[in-house]
This record gives sequence, C-alpha cells and structure tokens, in this order.
Amino acid sequence: MTYSVAVSGASGYAGGEILRILAAHPDVEIRSVTAHSNAGQPLIQHQPHLRSLAGLTLQETTAEVLAGHDIVFLALPHGQSGQYTDALGDTPLVIDAGADHRLESVADWDRFYGGDFHDPWAYGVPELPVGDAKQRDRLVGAGRIAAPGCNASTVSLSLAPGVAAGVIDPSDIVTVLAVGPSGAGKSLKTTLLASEILGSANPYGVGGTHRHIPEIAQALRGAGAAGDIGISFTPVLVPMARGILATSTAPIAPGASDSDIRAAWESAYADEAFVHLLPAGEFPRTADVLGANTALMGLAIDRAANRVVVVTAVDNLVKGTAGAAVQSMNIALGLAEGTALTVNGVAP
Repeated sequence: MTYSVAVSGASGYAGGEILRILAAHPDVEIRSVTAHSNAGQPLIQHQPHLRSLAGLTLQETTAEVLAGHDIVFLALPHGQSGQYTDALGDTPLVIDAGADHRLESVADWDRFYGGDFHDPWAYGVPELPVGDAKQRDRLVGAGRIAAPGCNASTVSLSLAPGVAAGVIDPSDIVTVLAVGPSGAGKSLKTTLLASEILGSANPYGVGGTHRHIPEIAQALRGAGAAGDIGISFTPVLVPMARGILATSTAPIAPGASDSDIRAAWESAYADEAFVHLLPAGEFPRTADVLGANTALMGLAIDRAANRVVVVTAVDNLVKGTAGAAVQSMNIALGLAEGTALTVNGVAP
C-alpha cells in the first residue's frame, strides 16, 4: 500500500527535513505541501536541496487542502496546529511537529505556552523508557502522534534509563545544551542573524523559562520518577547550523554501584537501532550525527561530585524532530521502524 501524505509548513526547516526523509520512503507519496506567506511559490524555491520534489508547488495551509490524505504532518509554529487538528478528524494519521499536543498538564501549557490547550497525543519518542516498557508500545496503531521537542527528547533519553532503574535522583537535574539555531525555525530574528551568532555562544531561556522543561519532567515521570523533579535547564546557541550536544547530570541514588549505573543505560538501549551508548570513556560529537536519526550517548560516573554525567549528541532536525516523526509514523503503520532512516551521519 502507498500512503498519500500532506506536509504543512513545508517551506521551513522542520517541514523541509520531513520532506527530505519522506522523499526516500518507499511506502509514501507526497501529494501536497503547504505554507503560509510562501503559498503559490514552487517548493524548490525554498527547499533547493530537494531536487526530487521540484514539481511541487506550495499551497495555502487550510484544513481543506490537508484533508483527504492518509497522513498529515504539521510542521507549524507552536499554537497553530490545533486549529487544523480539530478539523482533520477523518484523517487516519496526523503527526504534529509542534508543541500543541505534547503536554498532559493544562497548568504547564498555560505557564509555558498559553492560548488554547489541546488534548495530548501519543509522544513520538519510541525508545523512551516508560516503566518496564518503551514509548514504542504506545505508538503501535496510533492515529495521532506528537513529535517531540528536540531539546526535550535529547535530555529525556539521556536520563530516563537512570530514573527507570532508580540509580539517579531526579530532584536535582542540571542540563546545559549547545544548540544549533535551526531549532528556532526560519523566521527572521535579530538574535539568529549570522553576525550575531558567528564567533559567539549565546544562552537563552535561562532560569527555568524554557518551554521544553515541562516536557522533560513529563517524560521522566513516565519513566518512573515518583518524587519531585527539579530541572535546571540552560540551552546555549552556538555557531553550527544543526545539532544538539546536551550535558546532563543528576545525583547518584543511595546504594547505586558503578556497575548498576552503567547497566541501567546498557539494558535500556542495547537493542535500539537509533540510540547508542558509547564505550566507557568515550563521548560523542555533534559532527558524528549530522543527517542521521541517531542519538549518541556517553556516560561518566563522577563519584567526587556524586553525580552521573550523560553527554548526548543528536541532529536536532532529524532525531530531534523529523526523524522521530517518521520513525513514529513507521511504527504506527506497522512498517519496518527504520524505513527511510539512517544511522550514518555526514562527514566532514
């Protein structure tokens, strides 16, 4: 069977990456691409690297244009997906790459986003530990999927195995992330201009204000965190187009041995195709995951500070967004999970 697909926000970074992956997918046909201000223009004008899709023209993003497809991907700014998802009730599978359907808590939504709250959907991070299982199980047959926030899923994957195994204390998590500006989208903003970013590192969302914090806490509660979750989260824009390098630390739980700690991550990800724990003493670079649906993870046990340190690298547009969305689509449809996805990055 070939599934018909529509992609909204197709002129942006996330929409373009979804299209790049789907263009190589043998089970889908990209029939419609939509945008807002760029409607009426050739897709290739905004995504010149997508040569195989040169025949597509951007249409207006309306429920009428998106309806009538088997699968709809929404790659829209936060707060804009809900108006379309409400009108796509007859669409068999809708995948939202925005935040509108990620959070379960109305209070969290009101505090970090605001506007209308929409029902939470199945969370699109298949490898995430959920109790004794994985989030993958909740994606099988799903008709509505919320693709993750790139920073949130990176930190959640980094720490969930330790939470699930009870070897770290989630009440004092500290995470600092080096992040490429493509995660902020294509909109013109002074802080994202090359002259502002090149040769500089710029913190943002400091002091508990970043919108991905409640998403991380929600994922860690799902992994088994029973008490308070405390997260100090500091992202830093750095001059690389793509990539996230997240350094996350948490206190070692009383009685947890070094072997217990490493075993928690080894057992969580031993059979995963796209999340790899590196050998002891090795740590990833963002360069190693560019273009790949891979999360590379290094683990250190700092007994002097009584903390576990996890360093994780992902491509924010692939594993952090579009790759996670397509991987979740494959699971929902009963296709081979890795279809159209690669573990191989691009170098140099």
